[in-house]
Amino acid sequence: MGAFRFQSLVSNTKQLIKLNSKHQQNVPKGYLAVYVGEVQRQRFVVPLSYLDQPLFQELLRRSEEDFGFDHPMGGLTIPCREEAFVHLTNQLRIS
Repeated sequence: MGAFRFQSLVSNTKQLIKLNSKHQQNVPKGYLAVYVGEVQRQRFVVPLSYLDQPLFQELLRRSEEDFGFDHPMGGLTIPCREEAFVHLTNQLRIS
C-alpha cells in the first residue's frame, strides 16, 4: 500500500472516530471501538497502535472497499469473521 493511500486511510479512520464519538463511549483513551462480523456485528475495543500494523491496515482497506466511510453501525465496521479478527489481534498482541 502506498504511503499516500495509508495516510488517507488513517486520516479517514481518525475522522470517523471524531464524527462518531458517541459510539466511542466507554472506550479508554488510546483505544478504538470496532464492529466485527459478516452478518452479526460484535463490538471490540482495540489499541490505536493497531492502525500502524500492516495486517490491521489490510482489514481497514477491505472495510473501506465494502463500506466506504459511511459505516452502518455508526462506528468502524470490519467485515470479516469474528474468529479471524480475534486470531489477527492475538498475533498483533504477541508481536
